[in-house]
Amino acid sequence: MYAIVEIAGQQFKVAKDQRLFVHRLEGKEGDKVEFSDVLLVDNGGNISVGAPAVKGALVKATIERHVQGDKVIVFKKKRRKGYQKSNGHRQKFTELLISDVLASGAKSSAPKKAAAPKKEEVKKEAPKAATKKAEKGDDLTKIEGVGPKIAEALTAAGLVTFADVAKSTPEAIKEILSSHSRLAGKDASTWCKQADLAANGKWDELKAWQDELDGGKA
Repeated sequence: MYAIVEIAGQQFKVAKDQRLFVHRLEGKEGDKVEFSDVLLVDNGGNISVGAPAVKGALVKATIERHVQGDKVIVFKKKRRKGYQKSNGHRQKFTELLISDVLASGAKSSAPKKAAAPKKEEVKKEAPKAATKKAEKGDDLTKIEGVGPKIAEALTAAGLVTFADVAKSTPEAIKEILSSHSRLAGKDASTWCKQADLAANGKWDELKAWQDELDGGKA
């Protein structure tokens, strides 16, 4: 009978009376330890695979001694820099003696307390402002004379769609642009009428008119 068990972050194939070295564990020599993270158990050909651990499986062991591994030299050097450094390291290990491998027998956890009945939740209607989808903005650059920077300024001022621009006035738009030094001199006299045609889907009429305009100016 053998098992695959996880000990100190490593996986080992273990059987009764086997000795193995693992990363240093807490505890004194002679202490009894148990490992319940058993990933697989082969009990005379009857294989149980955990998901991730086999329920009830247990590996018992005894701490035999704490030891250190062979010294490893770590040498660092940088060419033409006059830099070199040497360090030594000895990994700490614990020797275990596997005393038993149990397919079942792990201490069961304390019985869970019955969950208190949930109170009936009263569903509150979300405010209309929260449930209403944000209105999709239009491409305002389709208005002759409106570039990306102007479209960004108009959108920031709340003029998101063609309908919004159509409802505004050239004076109001000029006031919006006045806060941007590079946009303050733009002529917005035809933008509202252009936006009205776009909002109503009169693209042919809008295109014909834009061919007569000069940068949005009539």
